[in-house]
Amino acid sequence: MKVELQINNSTNANARFFGWSPSPCRIRITDPTGATTQTVVVQLSGVSTATGGAVVFRKTAAGANATTLDLSLPINGASVPFFVVGRKASISNGDVSIQARAKIFNSPIVGTIRCMVRIRKNAESLTTAERDRFLRAFASLNTTGRFQDFRDMHTLLSQPQAHGAKGFLPWHRSYLLDLEREIQTIDPSVALPYWRFDQPGPKLFTLDFMGVAGPTGTVQWSATNPMQFWATDGALGVTRSPMAGWTPTTQPGPGVITEAATFALGTTYVAFRSPMELNPHGQAHTRWIGFIRSVPTAAKDPLFFLLHCNVDRLWAKWQRINGRFDPTVAASYDSGPANPGHNLPDTMWPWNGITSATDPTRPPTAPGGGMAPSPCTTAPGTQPRVQQTLDYRGTINAASRLAFDYDDA
Repeated sequence: MKVELQINNSTNANARFFGWSPSPCRIRITDPTGATTQTVVVQLSGVSTATGGAVVFRKTAAGANATTLDLSLPINGASVPFFVVGRKASISNGDVSIQARAKIFNSPIVGTIRCMVRIRKNAESLTTAERDRFLRAFASLNTTGRFQDFRDMHTLLSQPQAHGAKGFLPWHRSYLLDLEREIQTIDPSVALPYWRFDQPGPKLFTLDFMGVAGPTGTVQWSATNPMQFWATDGALGVTRSPMAGWTPTTQPGPGVITEAATFALGTTYVAFRSPMELNPHGQAHTRWIGFIRSVPTAAKDPLFFLLHCNVDRLWAKWQRINGRFDPTVAASYDSGPANPGHNLPDTMWPWNGITSATDPTRPPTAPGGGMAPSPCTTAPGTQPRVQQTLDYRGTINAASRLAFDYDDA
């Protein structure tokens, strides 16, 4: 007997990834040889390598977690749904498998599929292999020229779409997600890491990772680091050096408030977003001299995306602490009026393709096209709306799951 396992309801190998939220899956018998009844009970279990990820199972999205799951499968090939939840993060693709055994004589293995619990992690915790996979994929996105679209999304002209208003956090969440999905088309095992800027970064600010400032402020890289060829706007290199007196490998960003202080800013989005945008977000940017210091040039520096991944993580943890996933609850967002692109039902630029030709509040161009698709989920579609970014884990509506998670959120 043989079965087929569909992860995220797909046979695509690039869909075999889990996070902390339930992923919808299906199983069906493809070869009933040996079956003596109209249904066969199959037991699912997770099998991990010594350092690999781990998963648990549910019969329904809201059901209880179990280390094994028994399912009755009809021999006519009809599929049966179940759900998988990541319990421990992976370090490489395929380091956790889902194994199916038929509960008949000798309990033979009738199906196995290798998967990954793919989670956004603290850059300081990455293994050397994880770090290098990320660097190669990110550098490749830059080399192909596709990254230039992301650089062009974050400029002075686009500032009103992304900063200084209530859509700051939703816009940047979408921006990161689009970039991450593009990177995953190069290497699906990669998730964006984050720079926790209220702590030192001894592994991050090295020649082998995000580079070290040279005498003139130009970032230097090791000879094996693919980021050495990083180029934006037709020019090679990154300018970034720490402010005088700050050593980022041994000290947190000067004046950057702690994570605990960030969560204490307020329990409603209105109270939280504006001060958070100033500090820690703004303070983390302005501790540097160079590209990353100001809006028009910040996205030219690859460190920008690790900085904003931490900003998004702080919002995600704040959401969890305060239960702020539901866009229909006033405390989850700011219901006050705002320019298009910042209100809950609004689609966001540039993914909606709207420019100043039809809306004077928008920039003159809309680079990049629609949101990149994911083989793991259909959300948020090609034109993400502000409200779709809040329920990123599918807590309120399972169909809203955006297929990313953080190691500690």
